[in-house]
Amino acid sequence: MATVIDNIGLLVTNRPEMGEGALGLLRDVSVVIANGEVVSVDGVGQVADERIDAQGRCVLPGFVASHTHLVFAGDRAEEFSKRMAGQPYDGGGIQVTTTATRAASDDDLRALSKARLEEAHRAGTTTIEIKSGYGLNVKDEARSLRLAQEITSETTFLGAHLLPSEYAGRADDYIDLVCGDMLTAARPHARWIDAFCEVGAFDEGQCRQVLTAGREAGLGLRLHGNQLGHGPGVQLAVEMGCASVDHCTYLSDEDIEALAASDTVATFLPATDFSTRQPYPDARRVIDAGASVAIASNCNPGSSYTTSLSFCIALAVRDMHMTIEEAIQAVTLGGAAALRRDDVGYLAPGAKGHLVILDADSYHDLAYRPGVPLIAQTVT
Repeated sequence: MATVIDNIGLLVTNRPEMGEGALGLLRDVSVVIANGEVVSVDGVGQVADERIDAQGRCVLPGFVASHTHLVFAGDRAEEFSKRMAGQPYDGGGIQVTTTATRAASDDDLRALSKARLEEAHRAGTTTIEIKSGYGLNVKDEARSLRLAQEITSETTFLGAHLLPSEYAGRADDYIDLVCGDMLTAARPHARWIDAFCEVGAFDEGQCRQVLTAGREAGLGLRLHGNQLGHGPGVQLAVEMGCASVDHCTYLSDEDIEALAASDTVATFLPATDFSTRQPYPDARRVIDAGASVAIASNCNPGSSYTTSLSFCIALAVRDMHMTIEEAIQAVTLGGAAALRRDDVGYLAPGAKGHLVILDADSYHDLAYRPGVPLIAQTVT
């Protein structure tokens, strides 16, 4: 059955050759979707089996959330409150979530994850990546990925998220476990592998070991880097050919040059910087250097408990020196690039029929009216 989204006042195609400016804007059009794909973009009045009336509003490609941690139990609201009162963030609260997640049943984790997915969908997200990282043992890392795989194909093994308490003082032994039995158990349920390259988590050599093992197992590579301070994460990600290096809060000129000379996407997580009181990265420097950028939510209970990419867009425009158009592209095309996807993030024949109808005439409202629920409908 085919569906037409008709009477679109302003369409963001993300294909400059199709319309006006970098966003490829078209006015007074309709989009036909059949068998899950866009088959036609043309004037208003196209006919299909089902019609959705956009009522003259703005339509965008569905948002691509390329960095989340949806599979977890419990929350860390008390930690957040203490942080707002001045306690610095150091990542140690991950242990709290690990304890709660290990104790939760499959059904509990499944229900919690699906509820967060539905919330993200209502907020415009149509493609989502989900990491493990709150199991930190063989059984629970594999379980987290198995449950994540039920709701997305973009699953990431993050056994190297933090050193679990039972391995205190034995980080190298734990990394051997991650690269051995844990990776073996996780591999059937994962597309990607990731590691947290940071003081307090894992060092460059340990992360290199994890990424190398993941590559040998056939997984794509991702990396957390440069969140809490300057470090080797970005350079390691570029050297290893990671699809994305995420956080990028602290970047040297050399880091930016390395990103610009590579196809590794710098994925910014502005809601994390908001929640942890870290400085916001200067995306302007990265974009002007020619590097590829994405914006993701990093939904997790400790440092970014939000599924709203509209909120992230507003933060990026207000505090990261991005234009509204750049922020829109970062949550669509940028997220797609970070996941090495060429079928999402734009609206043209051949793309997935994933789109967002705003309760607004213009995409500018996503930054202009922060905090307002502007997603009228998400179509997948």
